[in-house]
Amino acid sequence: MTSLWEHVQMSLIALICAILIAVPLGILLTRTQRFAEPVIGMAAVLQTIPSLALLGFMIIFIGIGSIPAIIALTAYALLPILRNTYTGIREIDPAIKEAATGMGMSPARRLHKIELPMAMPVVMAGIRTSMVLIVGTATLAALIGAGGLGDLIMTGIQRADQMYILLGAIPAAVLALTFDFLFRWTEKAKRSFLAFITVLTSALLIVTLPTLIPAQQSDLTIGGKLDAEPEILANMYKHLIESTMDMNVEVEAGLGGTDIVFDALLAGDIDMYPEFTGTAYVELLGQDPSDMNEEEVYEATKEGIETTYNLVYLEPMAYNNTYALAVSKSIGEEYDLETVSDLESYQNQLTAGFTFEFLDRPDDGYAALKETYGFEFSDVNGLDSGLRSQAIEEGEVEVIDAYSTDAYLVEYDMVVLEDDEELFPPYEGAPLLREEVLMKYPELEGILNTLAGEITDEEMQEMNYLVDYEDIDPEAVALHYLQDKGLL
Repeated sequence: MTSLWEHVQMSLIALICAILIAVPLGILLTRTQRFAEPVIGMAAVLQTIPSLALLGFMIIFIGIGSIPAIIALTAYALLPILRNTYTGIREIDPAIKEAATGMGMSPARRLHKIELPMAMPVVMAGIRTSMVLIVGTATLAALIGAGGLGDLIMTGIQRADQMYILLGAIPAAVLALTFDFLFRWTEKAKRSFLAFITVLTSALLIVTLPTLIPAQQSDLTIGGKLDAEPEILANMYKHLIESTMDMNVEVEAGLGGTDIVFDALLAGDIDMYPEFTGTAYVELLGQDPSDMNEEEVYEATKEGIETTYNLVYLEPMAYNNTYALAVSKSIGEEYDLETVSDLESYQNQLTAGFTFEFLDRPDDGYAALKETYGFEFSDVNGLDSGLRSQAIEEGEVEVIDAYSTDAYLVEYDMVVLEDDEELFPPYEGAPLLREEVLMKYPELEGILNTLAGEITDEEMQEMNYLVDYEDIDPEAVALHYLQDKGLL
């Protein structure tokens, strides 16, 4: 229910903002027509920007949460309302306008009594279109911590659980249809504009009432990328801190990929998050970890991250969640695959499904794989991380990139191929936090380093399995591990 309220609230606020901008602007353009095409063209350009890219861009300037999501949704909603307002007023018969002027009506009175009422069906059509766009696009806002029904959809994608996806997708569709029905009803009302404002204001008041209750302020915000593992680790940090210090810690998990969560850290929207040594060294520092062992990669990363970004990288845990290539057990036996090099003989027969992040990473992704091993697949599909296992199970791809602690490796009985050329660097998880946070709370270093050298590959894989396939709350899984190990 919370996700639904968040989605409704975010959508309505974005729609109201779009109406307040686009309707007056559309009216103004009918009076200054030489600017109409350029302005409407700019609104059209805004709508061509990929929604995820726009949301990610917002983090740099505004941060994470509902505010950047509302701004992005407002930008997407402008074009239909603006264009329909302009077109609706422009297409009114000039003779009617002249008659109104001849009766002594002022331009403002003519607009109020003649033009807006006659253009209202066209304007409402634009508003209805924008509402549907907003409700659909708002599901992606979950990637920047805005909540909404997208949280359920993203969880379903991560876990390859159709039920979660439907729990998010169906209410979103019903919500869009409900708003479309209400707005269509206002068109038929005698005072359609007044009816529309009444419906919109009432709905907004209803969904904003829960937000009027003061929320407990957090002293520290811990972020996390998509997937179960970062959320489990973030909750471990939360439990350790709250059990030792008088602090209220908030967890903002599911913030998308490395770029999004790292930008949120630099912007100060989160105070820390778990990051992997290989990711930090290769992606954040742009360095090549070839011929370096785990300790060397960590020390180089720790020094580089502090010098370059003024961030502190604490001690890593024991497990190494490195990249790997995996195939199903049946494919491994059919083609006698044991190492990555064995794939070369079947590069034109096997279909690869790689995550977008793996495809984009130059030093430890697909580009580096091609250079190091000297072959490339003839058929490569880009996949969301949560869809890899499902694609393997349905036979759509035969080879995927994976992380060594992923739960689905066990669930789907998959074979991890040996990285015989030692392409992939070590990926040990460790807390990455802003320097000013550690200066303010120096006790954090000792508390967070409680996990240094803890958690094996098998333990992390088991915890991921409990969240992804047993549907156990990540916070409960984190708490159980800490208590079981005597760390809490």
